Amino acid sequence: MPTVTPQALTRTVQDFLSQAAGAVVLENGAVAFDLAQSKYSISGEYNRCLLHLWSAERNAVRRVLDAEVKNGTLRLAVQRLGQARPSRLEICRERDRRSPTARRAARAAYEQKLRSTLERHFPEFKIARLTSGVDLEKSFGPIYARGLLRQGRTAFALLGVNAQETQASIDAALTFGILWLDVCRRAQASNVLVEGLKMFVPAGTSALVRERMANLNRDAAKWSLFELDERHDALVEVDCADRGNVATRLVHAADDEAARERFRESIVRVQGVLPNCEVGVLSAAEIVFRWRGLEFARARLGGIPGTFRSTEEIVFGVGAEERVLETRNEDEFAELANCLRDTRHPYGPRQHPLWRLRPERWLESLVVGDVSVVDGRLEPSYRYSQVPAFSASDRAMIDVLTTTTAGRLTVVELKADEDIHLPLQGLDYWSRVEWHHGRGEFPRFGYFSGRELSDEKPLLFLVAPALHVHPATDTLLRYLSPEIEWEFVGIDERWREGVKVVFRKRPEGTVHNRVASSGQAPTRGAPDFLAPTVT
Repeated sequence: MPTVTPQALTRTVQDFLSQAAGAVVLENGAVAFDLAQSKYSISGEYNRCLLHLWSAERNAVRRVLDAEVKNGTLRLAVQRLGQARPSRLEICRERDRRSPTARRAARAAYEQKLRSTLERHFPEFKIARLTSGVDLEKSFGPIYARGLLRQGRTAFALLGVNAQETQASIDAALTFGILWLDVCRRAQASNVLVEGLKMFVPAGTSALVRERMANLNRDAAKWSLFELDERHDALVEVDCADRGNVATRLVHAADDEAARERFRESIVRVQGVLPNCEVGVLSAAEIVFRWRGLEFARARLGGIPGTFRSTEEIVFGVGAEERVLETRNEDEFAELANCLRDTRHPYGPRQHPLWRLRPERWLESLVVGDVSVVDGRLEPSYRYSQVPAFSASDRAMIDVLTTTTAGRLTVVELKADEDIHLPLQGLDYWSRVEWHHGRGEFPRFGYFSGRELSDEKPLLFLVAPALHVHPATDTLLRYLSPEIEWEFVGIDERWREGVKVVFRKRPEGTVHNRVASSGQAPTRGAPDFLAPTVT
């Protein structure tokens, strides 16, 4: 193995990870860290390259001996501290590490498995078609097998996903299932009644899909969800009728005032370098510093070795990288702060990575600053951002949780770019808020202290730039349960200069469906299906 300097290894690892925000780290073939939810630091000092990885679940330090980048994967020869024998660590930009050939083979095999399952369990139906072909015009890729089960003049759309796909693809399946149902209904409108959708997901993976399906309109379609165990050839139907059975837990709200007082010295130190930066309280033992929504530093309590006492520690870095702020790297911290200030502003250099990074968090910071810009009914005094509501299948972070002036809970889901999953992601967060609200947990968990909350179900606001609304949005919204009072808010594309509403859409028949409260006309080029309706 050729000699590589620790400094060169450090640069290689840093360069790769700076462009791999959502990468996964594999050790012995298994996922050890997800960098979307983990942190790392790299040190090239003392003639060693050390990679430190940590998350809420685990902590690992590895000495890097060699590095190679190949096919989007960083392959590292590493050494555990205290062990002489090297081992392998892989950092993959793509979560699905299969080759294109392996993916095609798995999907073709699944089509045959699904076909035989349908023939055995639904003998009264004829499989009119079954395909996983790409149809980009209708937003369908090769991940999902799609088909039609027909019996006389009635039919069901069907969509399945195999067990080798990522959990994220499985969770997203309902979006494409609804769109496929709509395609089938339009294609068969003249001679067949497509009654609903039958979905097939791998065994043990249905939690999020079930929660979302439970909040769809049952008058608009018949919804069925099945778990298919491909290995044992077993099919089990999942009950989606109970909307009250949501697998979620709420995290206690931290005492904002007490935490700010506890970290007063750290706040003074950081704001001395970057005045007017945002301070967010994560917990009693940790606060975060952001500039226009982008996190660049944290202050936390850490234990002093050999004692039972704790001390404040400031760490800094953008993305998953994190370094402890010390005297020797104060200049690096100041350089990062100056770069943020000079680039991350409405008129900054648009091609700069820091200007482009985390646009939704930038938009969120503006909305949290004054939620009434979304709707005049919202109360600026009571709002929370990035509220954790965990389930068995994911760690949901609700963008903005607030109330109306009348005390009605409101979920605000934000997207800065076109996203086909916006309606169902908003639905997911709404269902969790509604579940916790029904059990009176928000006041008990420290939210909205001193505020009397209305017993009404929450409102749902979906917010996106007018020219970045996915064409499938209107179709997906039509299938939400009528019990969910939603509103789509289109904002001006120049939202970094200030959020301005240019159109609104509410469900057809809603009394309040009207032109934006500002009285502005829709933005030129805004999608026709989201143009405001005058009543």
